[in-house]
Amino acid sequence: MKEKSNSCQTKHYLSIIMKKIIIIALILLAYWIPVQKVHAQKVAVKTNLAYWAVGATPNLAFEFALGKKVTLEVGGGLNKWTFSENKKMKHWLVQPELRYWFCESFNGHFVGLHAHAGGFNVGNFDIPIGRLDVFDNKRYEGYLYGAGLSYGYQWVLSKRWNLELNLGAGYAHIDYDKFDGPHYCGMKLDEGKENYWGITKAAISFIYVIK
Repeated sequence: MKEKSNSCQTKHYLSIIMKKIIIIALILLAYWIPVQKVHAQKVAVKTNLAYWAVGATPNLAFEFALGKKVTLEVGGGLNKWTFSENKKMKHWLVQPELRYWFCESFNGHFVGLHAHAGGFNVGNFDIPIGRLDVFDNKRYEGYLYGAGLSYGYQWVLSKRWNLELNLGAGYAHIDYDKFDGPHYCGMKLDEGKENYWGITKAAISFIYVIK
């Protein structure tokens, strides 16, 4: 019975997250379509080295020029690894960001407004988000969503290659279940919610400009 309740709760969390992602995507799309009629599109592909350092997480982002000083970055990461001693930092994250550039797009200083949504299943690791307890032999599973502001700088290295530093802070709402042991068969011990305020984005990105 408890297993069925957990399944229903998971589906409820997923429904909430997906609705928020769809709303954010529709808002950004509504802005992007009319602007594209006026400005030629410039596209860049990037990967965040800092994100790779968090549990060797594969990640990729695309950035689109919406105008001379406005771009839209859409990126995320997915970690499905189980490490030695059954350590897990499994998660997925989607994080779009709308940016305003002080000089021109893909060059110099910028400020950004980002949103984020994701899910996690972490065992034998301290979770790098929220104020959840430091744990050994415990597993946390749940979902998060929120938004934040960021500041960054991008250097032009060559005709096609750029380097970017970006740091952001904001809010994330976290719903989680706590289980005994990092294994899937562990007994559910508790559940909770956290309202986190702090660092929500950190990037050292290598960028390839396509057009």
